Amino acid sequence: MSLTQQQFTVHFWGVRGSIPCPGPETVRYGGNTSCIEMRVGGHRLIFDGGTGLRVLGQYLLRHMPIDAHLFFTHSHWDHIQGFPFFTPAFIPGNKFNIYGCIAPNGETIENRLNNQMLHPNFPVPLKVMGSTLVFNDIQVNKPIKFDDVIIENAPLNHPGEAVGYRVSWEGHTAAYVSDTEHYPDRMDENVLFLAQDADVMIYDATYTDAEYNHPKTSKVGWGHSTWQEAVKVAKAANVKKLVIFHHDPLHNDEFLDKVGEDVAQAFPDSLMAREGLSLTLIAPASDPPETENSD
Repeated sequence: MSLTQQQFTVHFWGVRGSIPCPGPETVRYGGNTSCIEMRVGGHRLIFDGGTGLRVLGQYLLRHMPIDAHLFFTHSHWDHIQGFPFFTPAFIPGNKFNIYGCIAPNGETIENRLNNQMLHPNFPVPLKVMGSTLVFNDIQVNKPIKFDDVIIENAPLNHPGEAVGYRVSWEGHTAAYVSDTEHYPDRMDENVLFLAQDADVMIYDATYTDAEYNHPKTSKVGWGHSTWQEAVKVAKAANVKKLVIFHHDPLHNDEFLDKVGEDVAQAFPDSLMAREGLSLTLIAPASDPPETENSD
């Protein structure tokens, strides 16, 4: 599929954290784990490979051959568990450039994706994938550029380390800030950098403040943030649209509806991430400014 050159869109294929949670109570927001796609200036950028990546893969089968870039924030299960089920990666003629930082233990992103597909954890090894896979070790704070599309990154406060991404093109910016925990006494300068003046900021708001600070079931140190902190960052960084992301698997549709109402009161230009949501920063002439269809 030849992407439209004059296009900057963001598509949500998986919006959960921790573990997939399919069922009747998660139908409207979805139960798949983290996967975001951006179509920017003729390039297809995919961020994280949770179970939402499998759904994206089924969509891409209608648009082959595929030449895309897949960026990982880190390799906790909910961000890589869809990769072994990403059908286009098994098909010759497709090409995927894969990017990730080296983990604290020295493992590359190639090592980590390979290891999850080895016996006794998985029946089919990575080497069976028939597409062209090009693995790239990226450096923290070192931008990557495709034509005029700039992808910046910055470290996040998360156990085992993670990075967030900032994608800029034609004066527009989308920030992907998943798996980060706020500090108690200050705003994270790295998060503010990623979010500064962004048209869209996608932020890890797994918990509410009440859940995060609960005296008996505290989530302090778990590596995730709250919607209240998301609002603080969005205001401080002059973000235009805030998207609440990485929903806790215990939060059903009704709970997320209530969170969405609270967020909207605090930051009117906000959305709750849900599977199938698409946002348009720069639209092809024939497209509407915003749609709920990932096609």
